[in-house]
Amino acid sequence: MAARVFFLFTLGYFLSYFYRSANAVLAKDLSQDLGLGPAELGFMTSLFYLAFAAAQLPLGGFLDRVGPRVVTPALLLVAALGSVVFALAPSFPILALGRALIGVGMAAALMGSLKAFSLWFPKNYATVSTLLVGLGATGGLLAATPLALLKEALGWRGVFLVGALGVVGVALAIYLGVRNTPPGVPWPKAGGSGGLREVWQNGRLLRVAFLALAFTGSFLALQTLWAGAYGYHLGLSAVAVGNLLFLYSGMAVLGFLVSGYLADRLGTARVLLLSALAFALGLLLLLLKLLAPAYALLGFFGAFNILTLTQARELVPGHLVGRGTTLVNLFGIGGTFLLQWGVGVAVGSLGYTWAFGGLLLLLLLALGLYLPVLQKSSG
Repeated sequence: MAARVFFLFTLGYFLSYFYRSANAVLAKDLSQDLGLGPAELGFMTSLFYLAFAAAQLPLGGFLDRVGPRVVTPALLLVAALGSVVFALAPSFPILALGRALIGVGMAAALMGSLKAFSLWFPKNYATVSTLLVGLGATGGLLAATPLALLKEALGWRGVFLVGALGVVGVALAIYLGVRNTPPGVPWPKAGGSGGLREVWQNGRLLRVAFLALAFTGSFLALQTLWAGAYGYHLGLSAVAVGNLLFLYSGMAVLGFLVSGYLADRLGTARVLLLSALAFALGLLLLLLKLLAPAYALLGFFGAFNILTLTQARELVPGHLVGRGTTLVNLFGIGGTFLLQWGVGVAVGSLGYTWAFGGLLLLLLLALGLYLPVLQKSSG
């Protein structure tokens, strides 16, 4: 049963990663078919994250009370509806609505998995949770070169129609095939509204959350749109852009797979700080237009952003894991919305240099605010 729980929740997260990443390859087609400029493209793509983020706080309470076996598949059905709306969209507003519905529907793909895994795999949670994200992130690989080839055969609308069927299938498999807890393990008692106040009053948790805003936000804003759009801006072909995104996503999978192992052995806070600094170096290489090493660094070390969620679990009691992790995820996904949209505005008015430079400065600010967490963890 434990293996089935791991596999099915990982499959759900795989689909979430595919959908969040798809627009990077489809950016040119969406712009041409519907007449979208950089700001509109950035805003529409970022609606996935705005809707995703808006669902996080109520989601945490539902996960702590009802459990991921019901909550995750129920929301996945909303994602399937969004995929159909997106595929059939005749205009920008309907396209944006579809994207937002997908974001709401995928909101529990990761958080539901982490809630389940905190009970099914408590002794090696960091390793198992990052293994989940590493395998699930192969959805980003599917949304790179394979998607560039698939859209030539089916069209981008056909891809989203077929995807909707896959989402429905996974939702049914989770509902019918998993349990909230292992046999004999009781469901933890959830706190009331005071639990939510408790996580918001946790100063160390909020520092981690702001780092998630800058680190997770930059990583996903690039992977799921602007790393691809930047390649097109430099005159690269769709397949060349797909190859660069494949490099980014492939290195991210490796990063996800090793991040939990390193955190379990060297300490979450220390590994998180060093990986964020390496990601900052990748942003610098991107500014210098050294694309291959930049995308490799950004993908590999950017994946370590998942450790902000691991650290959130370390900073809250067991009955508040759902709310603590969704708070940090709210900042990370909300940051993705703000940064993905903000980069589009900056690109349209100032250019890519200023846009990417802004991401670098924000990350360095977040790291400065995070240092007290590292010092207390080391102490």
